[in-house]
Parts: sequence; C-alpha cells; structure tokens
Amino acid sequence: MALRISSCVIALIHHAAADAAPLEACGLLFGDGAVERASVIANVSDDPARRFEIDPGALIAALRAERAGGDRVIGYWHSHPSGDATPSVTDAAMAAADGKLWLIVAGETVTAWRAGPTGLHGRFERVELA
Repeated sequence: MALRISSCVIALIHHAAADAAPLEACGLLFGDGAVERASVIANVSDDPARRFEIDPGALIAALRAERAGGDRVIGYWHSHPSGDATPSVTDAAMAAADGKLWLIVAGETVTAWRAGPTGLHGRFERVELA
C-alpha cells in the first residue's frame, strides 16, 4: 500500500530545502497512516552541509504535544542538497529501527523510507508514495 502524502507537505519540504541549500534542512512528519503535516525544525548539526540533527528541544516539544493529544509524530524529513534522495550510511547510523518514516528530498525528488532492522544499509526499506 502506497503512502499518502499531502501536496502541501511536499511543497513545504521543497521550499524549506531550497531555502536552506547548500545546507541540509530537516523537520518532523505528522499524521496517522498518511503524512498530513510537516514542520521545519532547525538543523543543529555541527556540520549542516553534510548531515542533519533535528533540534532536540523541538523534538521533545512535539512528542510532549503528541502525548497531550496533539498531532502524532510519524517520522522525519531532511534534504540532500548535493546528493540523491537515497538514505546515506550516515542516515542509517543515526536512525533507530523504530518503524518511523524518513522522507528525503534532493532537488525535485522526494523518496520515503521506513526505518527498521533490514534493508538499505541494514536500516531502510523503501516506501512507495501515492
């Protein structure tokens, strides 16, 4: 079954990635089965041209809001401004095998992946987008 994602979410991610280039942009994905909303979060990596790190304070705030009845955090997104829309070895090393979605944008291409114990780099299974 293909993952549904709002065209507004795709537009937001493309815009944020273009604005941040040549640095990586990142954020959170929200929804319940489908990606209904995305947020743009500060990339606090010490090397934002080569990797991303979602601001931990923003992630904790989103998880607290979810526990209080807010939108469910279903994954993460980030850009590869000088690469392709495939998870890197670094992405795999950072990802937990928790079933969360990872959207990666490179240029006009957006791909979706699910973090688990197998797949690309031993961590990511490709998810078809609807």
